Amino acid sequence: MPGTSGISRRALFAGSAAGTAAALLSVGTATAAPQPGAVTKKKAKAAASGASYRAAYHFTVPDQWKNDPQRPVWIDGEYHYYYLYNADYFTGAVGTAWRLATTKDLVSFTDRGVAVPKDTTPNGDLWSGSAVVDTGNTAGLGADAVVVIVTMSPGGGTDHQEQFLYYSTDGGVTFSNYGTEPVLPNPGVADFRDPKVIRDEDRDRWVMALAENDKIGFYHSDDLKSWTYADGFVHDGIGALECPDLFRITAGDGTVKWVLGASANGKGSGLPNTYAYWTGSFDGSAFTPDANDPQWLDHGWDWYAAVTFEKRDARGAVDAAARYAIGWVNDWDYAHTTPTIDCDGFNGTDSVVREITLKKASDSTYYLASRPVAGLDAHVSRTVDLGDVTVDGTKVLDYTGVSYEVTTEIAWSRLTGAGLQLRRSPDGGRHIDAGIYADYAFLNRRNTINADTSGTWQESHTPFDPAAGTVKLRILVDRTSVEMFVDDGRYVHTSQVFPYLLDTRLALFTIGGSAVFRNTVIREFSV
Repeated sequence: MPGTSGISRRALFAGSAAGTAAALLSVGTATAAPQPGAVTKKKAKAAASGASYRAAYHFTVPDQWKNDPQRPVWIDGEYHYYYLYNADYFTGAVGTAWRLATTKDLVSFTDRGVAVPKDTTPNGDLWSGSAVVDTGNTAGLGADAVVVIVTMSPGGGTDHQEQFLYYSTDGGVTFSNYGTEPVLPNPGVADFRDPKVIRDEDRDRWVMALAENDKIGFYHSDDLKSWTYADGFVHDGIGALECPDLFRITAGDGTVKWVLGASANGKGSGLPNTYAYWTGSFDGSAFTPDANDPQWLDHGWDWYAAVTFEKRDARGAVDAAARYAIGWVNDWDYAHTTPTIDCDGFNGTDSVVREITLKKASDSTYYLASRPVAGLDAHVSRTVDLGDVTVDGTKVLDYTGVSYEVTTEIAWSRLTGAGLQLRRSPDGGRHIDAGIYADYAFLNRRNTINADTSGTWQESHTPFDPAAGTVKLRILVDRTSVEMFVDDGRYVHTSQVFPYLLDTRLALFTIGGSAVFRNTVIREFSV
């Protein structure tokens, strides 16, 4: 479960959805507060009027609330995607269950309802954890049983976190609790959560990575029911390390690396508040990083609690050279501030699933590159090919839309900056800016409506070499988000935005010279 920047987790969940959104909604979106039982009417009203903020091609919760994604697992030819869900969000009641959606292409999802309910034992609701398919029946619960190790906090508070086991014998659709005692009791620390379990085939055992404040602890188990501490990885300066991740991946040059990841808050140091990761080695007990400082899988403001998971083909074979990833497009600083609450009766949107690969940089270090999942190609409903567009200043294109993807390669000989104005208002006063300026790439949401009412977290930066004379941008725009992939996914910026629905224009711009926007293509999707 992600941290909450000093605000208690239960206080956040107990907050009034309408009250916390009031500052945003007063500037032009609907202001009527959703009431329990009124969600269906809200959806119908939004659908009838067309005034919907529900994403067109991103995963959204059907109703109420979602936050942390849980690592999808492959079962019977499709991915089972679990996520934290609160069916009582609009009543002010706290606590999450695990809800399930299934997908074959990681674009179109089918809702399967709540799989692991909350409050069915004295231990209360369920936080983050991970599911595994126990093909070898190591737990004695049946061959191919789906086993979930999950954090719960017995006693109704948040300061006594322990790990519990649930299991499924129907393919991960419904789960039963394995008693009410923890499989990994708390040793007496405040932060002890978000277990990520993987199979260590080299040593024929299970390994757990666990979030323990500024430490990720590693544990071993033969049967998923009894765990032994092995070692820990400590890194301070980026807040509590949450939702840990551990996997092995093969680079394009054949180099094999282990990657340790965690959601972390580096805002205080001018760093992202997303998914930090280290490449290195793992001996089954201890992780040794290649460098002390982490890299970041996303540099925007809203890609939290992200998980990675295996890339499989239609036959289920695992690709050792790639993984998939998905993140929650929100931030605990303003988690309850979104027009989707009032317009559509829900609060919870994810990023597109992205494919990640390991690449070698010019300085011989390794990094994870990202690109949107290929499954999007099968959902293209319209393509607008603009070809090469020469720009000197600002050029408003003859295109309007609220949900689309735009790709282009900007080339120049002498220039200070260039990019795109996304979701531009008819008068040009509101827009989201994405592009490059001097020695950095940026995504700026300052000139549109967004949840950061402090005005502090508006523009995200990543390094850029202006001497390159060219930059590739692939930008995914939806009703409440922008995801910018820079130079084949070397860097990604994901930020939550709430442009007015009438802000549909798209413009190209340059600063300090002219540029050619080559092979500029817009694609729309139907999911």
